[in-house]
Amino acid sequence: MKLGFIGTGKITLSVVTGICTSKISFQKILVSPRNRNIAQKLKKRFRKVNIAKTNQEIVDKCDWIFLAVTPKVGEKVLPKLNYRSSQTIINFISTIGNSQLKRYVKVKAKIVRALPLPPIALRKGPVPICPANKKVKRFFDHLGTAVEISDEKLFTNFWCMTAMMAPYYEILNTLSKWLSSKGLKKTDTQKYITSLFSAMSEDAVENSKKDLKILIKNSQTPGGLNEQALNKLRKLGFYKLLDKVANNVLKRLKKK
Repeated sequence: MKLGFIGTGKITLSVVTGICTSKISFQKILVSPRNRNIAQKLKKRFRKVNIAKTNQEIVDKCDWIFLAVTPKVGEKVLPKLNYRSSQTIINFISTIGNSQLKRYVKVKAKIVRALPLPPIALRKGPVPICPANKKVKRFFDHLGTAVEISDEKLFTNFWCMTAMMAPYYEILNTLSKWLSSKGLKKTDTQKYITSLFSAMSEDAVENSKKDLKILIKNSQTPGGLNEQALNKLRKLGFYKLLDKVANNVLKRLKKK
């Protein structure tokens, strides 16, 4: 199987890294030359990765085509390419849905939306896919945990959560800087904060079949520090703001 990536940004870097360090069987990977630094980095690190001269070369030579360009670039370049009905096209583009992409592709190729995030480089994290597809699910199960979604309208809601990556990292950064301001070394505070939140996340995953309210309850003691911090954040409207931000992102996505 030959894999091709149109668009060579952070997601392509992460997905290709995950593939090349996994047990997925493939012949070669072709990446577009759009981001020369990332393309060269991947080629240098992995012997099966090569850089194509054009996007059409990727489509001509590959069985699976991964679309990882921005929406504006996608609208410009994708309709100009000539696809084959035997191909599988994996759509990573946030605001180009499958129906719109079908108009660009023109032939009856298999089209599946997927939502990988940077931790896929570590072969970790969920990867929602829509519609359900056994081969695509098996592929992404090697890179994380594939989650099949039948309704594309419901799939859009997952995109809102991807907008929470930068806010999450900003929380880590803010707390780390707070610790540093108290006289601690930056390297120590960052190691502590990232390890702390990583451990809490792993605990949440282990207990994900339970109601998350149980974790909230069990992490507090009456009159304790966690109760104090939680009540203060609730009073300030911190968690209601998360709802508001998610709705704002969803509104933007639904305009497309």
